[in-house]
Amino acid sequence: MKTPILAPSLLSADFANLEKAIKQIEENKGGAVHIDVMDGQFVPEITYGEPVVRSIRKLTKLPFDVHLMTEHPERQIELFAAAGADWITFHLEATPHSHRLIQLIHEQGKKAGVAICPATPIDALSEILDCADIILVMTVNPGWGGQKIIPSCVAKIAELKKVREEKKYNYLISCDGGINSDTVADVLNAGVDIVVSGSSFFTGKLDWKY
Repeated sequence: MKTPILAPSLLSADFANLEKAIKQIEENKGGAVHIDVMDGQFVPEITYGEPVVRSIRKLTKLPFDVHLMTEHPERQIELFAAAGADWITFHLEATPHSHRLIQLIHEQGKKAGVAICPATPIDALSEILDCADIILVMTVNPGWGGQKIIPSCVAKIAELKKVREEKKYNYLISCDGGINSDTVADVLNAGVDIVVSGSSFFTGKLDWKY
């Protein structure tokens, strides 16, 4: 098994001191910074946009893992690429043009991720698994921090790992939601490559030993 990547989510950080949060990520084995962009449409909350990403880019060399929880994600790809995103993930449910969006992200020189909500089956990804760089399995319903993990979503991680081995695909598997010291072993054993943790990371409830 490859060494998993911890990508703490700034959604649960102190928005008044993102520099401190990024230092905390660097000092606690974080391998990427997960940035949840919410538009108040695809999910109820509104977080931050391209100007915030641009302003914190200078604070770290860690990859920025930008997760677009937005309607019409095609409108934001170039903006966030220019702001300093390294990985850009959009939701399969937010656009009928997933293949084109992956191409657009690649044209910007970035890694392309595709996220799925808990109600979306793995089969819905079948046409884009050969070209995506990251598949993000939401293990809670997107839009709210501090939720408990949905056990059935962990099985999707194992299924994606199996498909990757059978088809010889190259995507990384990420998961986001409800990850703490009690649940992290479950997702790692299922085959996840990137672990996103928000509230548990910043409150010390995630014992990361990897």
